[in-house]
Amino acid sequence: MPYQTLKGGRVPIRMWTDPGAVEDVALEQLQNVSRLPWIEGLAVMPDVHYGKGATVGSVIAMRDAVSPAAVGVDIGCGMTAVKSSLTVEDMPDDLAKLRSKLEKAIPVGRGSHKDAVDPSGLPNLKERGWYDFWKELDELHPAVRGRLGRARSQLGSLGSGNHFIELCADDDGAIWLVLHSGSRNIGKELAEHHVEAARKLPHNQDLPDKDLAVFLAGTVKMDAYRRDLFWAQDYARRNRAVMMALAQNVMTRAFGEKRCRWGEVISCHHNYVAEETYDGVELLVTRKGAIRAGAGDLGIIPGSMATGTYIVRGLGNEAAFNSASHGAGRKMSRNKARKAFTVEDLVEQTKGVECRKDGGVLDEIPGAYKDLETVMESQADLVEVVAHLRQLICIKG
Repeated sequence: MPYQTLKGGRVPIRMWTDPGAVEDVALEQLQNVSRLPWIEGLAVMPDVHYGKGATVGSVIAMRDAVSPAAVGVDIGCGMTAVKSSLTVEDMPDDLAKLRSKLEKAIPVGRGSHKDAVDPSGLPNLKERGWYDFWKELDELHPAVRGRLGRARSQLGSLGSGNHFIELCADDDGAIWLVLHSGSRNIGKELAEHHVEAARKLPHNQDLPDKDLAVFLAGTVKMDAYRRDLFWAQDYARRNRAVMMALAQNVMTRAFGEKRCRWGEVISCHHNYVAEETYDGVELLVTRKGAIRAGAGDLGIIPGSMATGTYIVRGLGNEAAFNSASHGAGRKMSRNKARKAFTVEDLVEQTKGVECRKDGGVLDEIPGAYKDLETVMESQADLVEVVAHLRQLICIKG
């Protein structure tokens, strides 16, 4: 569907969904963003819903300014996927043991590795520059400089909430590994420090929403935030890369090197800031629950625990600042989901998927999310489908 335009404050709000289906509180957030003095453009993806700090599914383009709360506390959160040479015929009838092996290799929830993962021991890991990466931690905000041990032990761990590791099959029967995670505790700490610092700045005192407080280009605080932000985004990417390599090791040991070979890894952030140029103007583009979908860019758009995932290729739609949705998007809050559904509902809705089926993940029930097929139809001018995956195993924190 072509986008619809709502009248905003300083810029129009371009929406790849029916504005009438968006919660009033989310629309209010978007209107507040459109009134910011530094705003250059605002695009809204079809998975849009209310979020802390800024609307999930929003793409905010600003000149010489960035809002740390609009990025969120899970800096660099995103997706990684890789296709294998295995097929569904290679999978055992009972996937419980394979799920257990994956959970043993990758800590979930608040867990971390007892001993930090040694990248040199992971043959599938392509990441380099580890010494310089860890050395840069000494230059971050003073509050996290003593967190090296924790940051290293959490690298290669999943976290909780909507983060997941999945074993999937595409429509041709090929097996994929897919995972979703971010920058763990160190990203959260960095974000919280900078959000609080931005709120205290004089130029932010008259904003319509204090959560939209910004740092301005050319200032010491902006330079400090950009340094910490880009490091945390790199940590998130490396975290997913280590987890993926650990998961690949599990699969290779289970099925053998000759049977189990791997394609190119696809990785994309969906809570982050990028420096991009549009119409000759250099902008800071914040994607909060959105992926980059420039022409030819490969991306990953998941649904929920049992509704599949799409591998997509971007079409380069500049009206959306080369973006697309980051998933199906929630249609009800976690609290509402816990009240609206039962464990029996969860069992029914995740039938055929090897996963947790208990009250601890009830807020992640598929019924709490928007319909993924409708979301995909709404952004047919943003991405094209490369592959459609369905879950066989879903691991939650």
